[in-house]
Amino acid sequence: MKKLWTAFICLLIAVCLIPAAAFAGDTLVMATTTSTDNTGLLDYLMPNFKKATGIEVKWTATGTGKALKLGENCDVDILMVHAPPAEKKFVNAGFGSDRREIMYNDFVIIGPAADKTGIKGKSIADALKAIKAGQAVFVSRGDNSGTNKKEISLWKAAGLPVPEKEKWYVQTGQGMLTTINIAAERNGYTMTDRGTYIKYEANMNGNPPLKILVEGDKVLLNQYSVIAIDKGHCPKAKYDLAKKFTDWITGADAQQLIKDFKLLGKPLFTPNAK
Repeated sequence: MKKLWTAFICLLIAVCLIPAAAFAGDTLVMATTTSTDNTGLLDYLMPNFKKATGIEVKWTATGTGKALKLGENCDVDILMVHAPPAEKKFVNAGFGSDRREIMYNDFVIIGPAADKTGIKGKSIADALKAIKAGQAVFVSRGDNSGTNKKEISLWKAAGLPVPEKEKWYVQTGQGMLTTINIAAERNGYTMTDRGTYIKYEANMNGNPPLKILVEGDKVLLNQYSVIAIDKGHCPKAKYDLAKKFTDWITGADAQQLIKDFKLLGKPLFTPNAK
């Protein structure tokens, strides 16, 4: 009897040490972009979040447009996306709250090393004009993702119509890595975020067929943010868990983890939570 009582006391102590989230089986559902998934960033971050809080994160990776729609439809609890104008519209419509910037990288135009169109070193506007004039193959995601939204805005900023009906303009409707591979097969150009390009570069053992040709314009900044789904719009949204994730990823420990995340010795994202 004494042994049973001792075992019960030990079990009670062990149970008390288990994080509260484990009792509830708390799971946070997130919609995010393909770049945070393809690069391996989420596989790197989420075990650290679970260790710190006991909360498990399950995510679906898609374009930012579709991710925002999942939030609007109350299918997820939190978003990690990279299309600031669309994000702000989402929040202003009452679908999301507590938008917080967490990190950034930049967009780049990549293409064959031979660069027959001659865009290397040009401004983004001049590069797009040269691609159009030469009718060089340009591969677009065409999926309403954050990258696709940015690309469309750049055509317009260059004073050009979006070449959706041109034969040289290929829309994949796919994620970034797949789009890059299609551009390589077609010996064409595409736009990608730098983080995904570094992942592609690593996949090619540091010698990819497509090289960075256009970079550095301020307009190519690629900001990532998290947005909790608004409890007023989606009563079943796990706002408390979303808030814990937001507090964690904008905190010093997670920001350092993002800073330390590298491939080929290169950082894929730069933390900038305020």
